[in-house]
Amino acid sequence: MASRLQDALADNAQIWGGWVVGPTVLGPEEFAAAGYDYVGFDVQHGYLSDADVALLLRRLEHVPIATVVRLPGVDAAPIGRVLDAGADGVVIAMVESAAQAAAAVAATRYAPGGVRSFGPLRAGLGIEPAALQARASVFAMVETARGLAAIDEICRVEGLTGIYVGPADLAISLGHGPTEAWTRPDVLNAMQHLQRTAAKAGLVTGIHANTGTIGNAMAQKGFQMITLASESQALRRGAAAHLAEATGQSVAPGQQRYC
Repeated sequence: MASRLQDALADNAQIWGGWVVGPTVLGPEEFAAAGYDYVGFDVQHGYLSDADVALLLRRLEHVPIATVVRLPGVDAAPIGRVLDAGADGVVIAMVESAAQAAAAVAATRYAPGGVRSFGPLRAGLGIEPAALQARASVFAMVETARGLAAIDEICRVEGLTGIYVGPADLAISLGHGPTEAWTRPDVLNAMQHLQRTAAKAGLVTGIHANTGTIGNAMAQKGFQMITLASESQALRRGAAAHLAEATGQSVAPGQQRYC
C-alpha cells in the first residue's frame, strides 16, 4: 500500500509542502485546503513531541494531504512511534555519514532488515509488516560541511528515499550566516551538488525553501520536494496583508523562519 507521499511524488514533478512547528489543529488542514501536497511536523525545532504529532496525524487521517515528521536523530523509538501513528515519512536531521543514514533506514524497517518494533496505532494502516515498512519513506537531512563531504556514501545507503537539504545550517557550517544561504555562491553550489548527486543516485531531492519565490527557483534547479512556509510564516504574511489593506499601508517584509 503506497502512502499519500509516495503517490504525490509519483504523480508530480514537484510537490509543495507546509511546515508545522506548534500543536495547531488548524494549520495542517489549512495547508491541505490551500492545495499543498504535504505538511511537515517539526519535532526537532518546533514545540511538538512525537505524542503531539500522533494526535495531529490522527486528525488528518481523512484530510487529503501527505505527512512527514522531522526528528532530531536516529533514535528508533520516536521514529517508530510517528510511523505507527500514520506518518508517511520521516526526515532525520543533521545526517553526516552513511552510518547515520543506514541507522535511520533501519529504524523504519522490521527485523531482520531493521530494528523497528511492531505496533501500528491506526487501524487503517493494516497489520502486514511488509506493507507498513514499504509505505515508510525516510529522508536524510544533509545540512553540514561533513554531510556535504559524505554525500556520495550517504546516497549509496540501501532503502533511503531521498536527501533533504537544510540551507540555514549548511550556510552556517560553511562559515556564513543563516540568512546568507540564498546569496552566497558557495552555499548555492553546495545545494546544487547535493541535488545532482542525490538525483543521479535515483533519490528524491527535497529542500526547505522558506518562501514561494525561492521554492520556484529550487524547482527550476531540479528539487522535487519543496517546503515553502511554516504555519507561523503563513499566519504572519496573511495577517500583515489584512492590516495593510485596512490601513492603506504597504506590507512590511515578515521575519523568515530558517530551517
